[in-house]
Amino acid sequence: MLTLRTTFDLQKDVVSHISTKDDTARRIKAEADARFLNVEKDGSVLYSWKGSTGNTRIGKYDPSTKQNKLLYTFDKEVFVSSCSVNKEETLLAVSLSRCAKTQDGLQPISKCRTLLIEIHPQNNIKVLKAVDCRIRVQFLDPETEKKNVRESHLLLFAEDGYIEQFHIFLVKQEGYRVVIQNPERLVKDRVTEEFSWVQWDVEAQRLFYLASGEKSMLKCVQFYPDCNFETLFELPLELATSLFTSVRFTNLGYDHYNAEELEDEGMKLMVFTSRTGSMCVCYSHPVQVNEDFAYTIAFVHRGYRKTFSVSLQGAPAPRARDLLFLSLDYYIVVYLPGHFLHFINSRQQDVPCHSLFLSGADARLGQLGPGSVVLTLPDTKLLDVRSGMVYRAEISHTSMLDFLCRSRLDSQRLASLHCMLVYMSPDPEVELRIIDWICDDVMALENFDQIQEFILASLYRMVYQQSLSLDRVLPYSSVLERKDLPLGLKEIPGVKCTSELLFEPVFKGKPRHFKGYWEELQWNMEKMKYFEAVPNPRYRTSLIQADWSRLLAEMNSEEKKHANNFRHIEENTKKVLSMVDTWRLDKKVVPLFQEEDQQQRALIGLMVDKLREHLNRHLPRLGKKKIDVLVVNYVAKLLELLRHMLESVWLKYQLGPHVLSFKQKGGRAEWAVFHVMSRILEAMKGLCLPLPPGYHTLLSVLGVRCLPRHTFLQYVDHGLLQLTEPFVSRLMTDLDNSDDNEKLKFSIMKRLPESMEQKLFQLWDHPISSACISRKYVQGLLERQAKTKGSVFVERSTSGLQPEFLPLTYLTKILSNIESQVLNPFEEQENVDARFVEDTALKQTLILLGLEEK
Repeated sequence: MLTLRTTFDLQKDVVSHISTKDDTARRIKAEADARFLNVEKDGSVLYSWKGSTGNTRIGKYDPSTKQNKLLYTFDKEVFVSSCSVNKEETLLAVSLSRCAKTQDGLQPISKCRTLLIEIHPQNNIKVLKAVDCRIRVQFLDPETEKKNVRESHLLLFAEDGYIEQFHIFLVKQEGYRVVIQNPERLVKDRVTEEFSWVQWDVEAQRLFYLASGEKSMLKCVQFYPDCNFETLFELPLELATSLFTSVRFTNLGYDHYNAEELEDEGMKLMVFTSRTGSMCVCYSHPVQVNEDFAYTIAFVHRGYRKTFSVSLQGAPAPRARDLLFLSLDYYIVVYLPGHFLHFINSRQQDVPCHSLFLSGADARLGQLGPGSVVLTLPDTKLLDVRSGMVYRAEISHTSMLDFLCRSRLDSQRLASLHCMLVYMSPDPEVELRIIDWICDDVMALENFDQIQEFILASLYRMVYQQSLSLDRVLPYSSVLERKDLPLGLKEIPGVKCTSELLFEPVFKGKPRHFKGYWEELQWNMEKMKYFEAVPNPRYRTSLIQADWSRLLAEMNSEEKKHANNFRHIEENTKKVLSMVDTWRLDKKVVPLFQEEDQQQRALIGLMVDKLREHLNRHLPRLGKKKIDVLVVNYVAKLLELLRHMLESVWLKYQLGPHVLSFKQKGGRAEWAVFHVMSRILEAMKGLCLPLPPGYHTLLSVLGVRCLPRHTFLQYVDHGLLQLTEPFVSRLMTDLDNSDDNEKLKFSIMKRLPESMEQKLFQLWDHPISSACISRKYVQGLLERQAKTKGSVFVERSTSGLQPEFLPLTYLTKILSNIESQVLNPFEEQENVDARFVEDTALKQTLILLGLEEK
């Protein structure tokens, strides 16, 4: 499921370069002796090898330029256990180990010597340490605006449990030589006195360590651009006493000459941070025979930890050093070769189904074999020690899609769906494949609605990187809308999970230093306390259902009070629709956003109003302006997403403009699209989310084409289809007046509200529609005349040549007289007057007498 992309290959990038420099006789030896040493902040790889004369050399590989550079050549063979170069490449720090007995075996030699070497050009060597314990070295690489840096700062990590910082001042001689100023009197600081485990964060220039003098106290030291340092953070961890029998170094390179001396102590510990203000402390538990394998992830930014226990089903007890922790930012990956691969969601931990647990053949980590020795490096990279290869870990799109399609557990389907939509996207190909998967099995799954998950997860992806606190206030999954979570989503087969609160961490140091990451972490922790205390901090789309029902009632009311009460809702809608990509609508596949849909416009505006109100209440720190932009973009993205989904479906089934015609029945393709659109409508109604204007018209057109007439009317009566004005207008003009079509038209007209009915009757050329128009005209005209209380005088015609039906003639003359007195008596009835009423009445009479056909 995880693929490994090679970023550094010791054989290809280094040994091939060495082979061109050394003679053929040394080539095989160079391949055996080339060793990875360390990775610097800029990604450069430090390595060592034996030259053609048997002496040890140190080089640097720059991945950006693909170039190798020789840094230093020793005059004999030495055993480099740790190495680091400063940013300006003027100083090299090297820790040398005693690997084997000396030739004479008489001279006492210390276990480790730490050297500081001038390499611009190669010059003096300063011995910093000569001790009987292992030493790791690392130059600081602070962010600075200074162009000419005349100082470097070096950290020394001693196996005896202390850390020192050396301040090295440099001077230029002869215009190009960079040498150490006062090498005999280097200034140094003691960073800490005792530690049992240490991890270096090269990107953020901070140091995590376990204080051995205190019970399981995790501390963090931050180094500033001026290379001063300060302990800013302390977190008590409930770990076993005497956790490590020897000091452990993490992210400080690899010591080839001492790694085999370390015994497996049954535990591994790593800390991961992100710029959004999250911190995860990951550690395994001591391995016990015939017991579950347990590991804990402490989500410091959330204030609790989760402990997972995995049943290994009688397999031999694994070694803790084989366990691998890896951060993909959104996921914490836990990998135990040959057993399981666990993607733990570091942002959303409310339910276990948003994390993905894999076992068996699916639990693979690229091309790494079960016997590989792998170390975690910064920036989601891994080092295969034996091959000397550095990889970047990435989730495979193909493998995850394949797993989604073949998995039979809803918890795994949900986790893999969210992984692809939130972590991997935006990727058009992935989205298209997911839409195909939804179309192939469009009915809602047993434990969740895949269409709702597609919509909410895609919307969450758009905003989740802006602020960690948005995780707790924005919709993320439709399963959180339910009162009771289905059992199939509560548990992961073979995995037990328990949650506990963490001890309160302590922030130390001066308040002015809590900027950037530390400010975000502290604010996130404070907001999490707030979210735990207030009811319903997460916005639930279904909560606006009551407001939506009231708004619909006012819209359908004859009093029309909603025009004033909800004017700002229409303004919200205009903002959203202005953000939607409506350019070149004639080139779009699906005809949406081409009509006024008052109900959907109102729901769009209402959603903007309620979501904005929710964010302003819970996250005022973001500011009203930023929240307003975020909310408008959020709802606009929802409409764009629905259109994109619908366009993908139309292209899948190769539908064209002929779909909008009523003159032929729909085939399999039209029926499939109608089914998908009906499910989208059902999913959106369940979440009370708006649809793009024009959606209901399109669905009703497909409904007429695909459904039997009586079934279509049942869909209308149950609210599944809506009789929109554009739909009825098209139906009245496109369908002829055959008996079946006439019945359908009458059935539809009876179901229309009165205001729409009168308007649409004018589009239907039929005696009944003419009669209805006439009656409404006469009624309106007489009512207006009654309000004016005017008298009507009718002069009797004396012409004997005009044939008369006296009642009709009398009514016609009354109407004509009123028309002459009233200015624009009935503007909305075009081409309707007394003459039209007379003709309609005569035609109806002839039809009733059987003298004329309809």
